[in-house]
Amino acid sequence: MRKPMMAGNWKMNMTVAGALDLARQIYRLVGDTSVVEQLLCPPSVCLHPLKAVTDDMPFLLGAQNCHWQESGAFTGEISPPMLRGLADYVVLGHSERRQLFGETDETVNKKTHAVLAHQLNPIVCVGESLEQNERGETSSTITAQVRAALDGLNDEQVQSLVIAYEPIWAIGTGRAATAQTAGDICGLVRAILREMHGAAVAGATRVLYGGSAKPDNIGAIMEQSDIDGALIGGASLEAESYAEMVRITARVYSG
Repeated sequence: MRKPMMAGNWKMNMTVAGALDLARQIYRLVGDTSVVEQLLCPPSVCLHPLKAVTDDMPFLLGAQNCHWQESGAFTGEISPPMLRGLADYVVLGHSERRQLFGETDETVNKKTHAVLAHQLNPIVCVGESLEQNERGETSSTITAQVRAALDGLNDEQVQSLVIAYEPIWAIGTGRAATAQTAGDICGLVRAILREMHGAAVAGATRVLYGGSAKPDNIGAIMEQSDIDGALIGGASLEAESYAEMVRITARVYSG
């Protein structure tokens, strides 16, 4: 069975002090659980101080982005080698990066290769816009994004990454895809993986849902057979909200 993941994407929120406090609050509320993998993705300036205090907590840490080059004249960027020892995962191709900062399928693929080359685990985000959804282009958009992101990867590399389906129209809007729709699209992602890398890889690779996932809908989402967790935005900035999503997920998988 694939281990479920609750990945909190804190985006451009939290000071270092706030990040440490939030992590401690979550730990007090949830404690240790072997059922659900808890991943915190803070701003990059918080990774080092969080790493120092979370080694004794059941948290993995993720970076929100990185460059594909190891070093160079890229002011403001962070490279994969800089994240070694600080992060376990790196979020790549988030819709906000695509929409606001010019990320493309090509750059997402470059970053995916670079992250894997430095023994980090990518969380590759895919998702359609409202316009694409309304034109009935969801399947073709997701298929193209997944194929482009994974181009040139071998079976072992694909099994080590995570794919997050985030419908752009649902991120931060309070509008979430229905559990059935989310499950269907995550099933499509798994079918693409099966076509590209076979049934064993498709069965081992985790697929998350993101897009206004909250405590009141996470139970139905996690009951979908092809959904292995959630990439959580705003709801991960409140300790009780994130902790409740972990608890609900643990109950779904334990029951």
